[in-house]
Amino acid sequence: MSKTVFVVDDEPDIRELVTLHLDKAGYLTGGFEDSAGFFSALKEKLPDLVLLDLMLPGEDGYDVCRRLKTDGRFARIPVIMLTARGEEIDKVLGLELGADDYVTKPFSVRELLARVKAVLRRSSEEGQLNRVHIGSRITIDEKKHEVLRDGQKIDLTSTEFRILQFLASKKGWVFTRDQILDHLWGSEKAVIDRTVDVHIKHLRQKLGDASGLIQNIRGVGYKLDE
Repeated sequence: MSKTVFVVDDEPDIRELVTLHLDKAGYLTGGFEDSAGFFSALKEKLPDLVLLDLMLPGEDGYDVCRRLKTDGRFARIPVIMLTARGEEIDKVLGLELGADDYVTKPFSVRELLARVKAVLRRSSEEGQLNRVHIGSRITIDEKKHEVLRDGQKIDLTSTEFRILQFLASKKGWVFTRDQILDHLWGSEKAVIDRTVDVHIKHLRQKLGDASGLIQNIRGVGYKLDE
């Protein structure tokens, strides 16, 4: 089945250009000029990916991303930020809010389509059909793509899930940031050094008092230890 991509951008030319090329690439699309129309559409259909402009009127892209990632109904939807800002702090903030990737305007259509394809591929990858237990409190259900803490589901983004899954694949092993980035993005990995730290910070917050399972090895990387 064709994947559905929602484009949220208040610039009609960009919105129409992006949806046109997504349509040509075989995706189903929906275009929205503001957050109100976008969230209204979510009541009818959940997309497989959201392309989200930062500079929206009223509720900006940061606020929209925050709402998506803190709502259990929408937290798993991948988000690619579209931004005219090139400063690292803006990109890091988007990642802190749970965005899966970002594209800086002006961008080529080919680059954007490549990013869309890569993020959709990552989000649809299925884990092995089993459960991984981390100590007595955390369970990764790879079949359902869920993480449970003391039997209660935790809403993680796709990137946070994949990081925890990767660390749990070899408990006690120390993984460098580059190894984690390679696992997540391969040759398409983001170039911001703080990317891994940002996602692990978010992951720890969601693990709550079980966050100590993920340990920072200074100057090296991270490990998951029971």
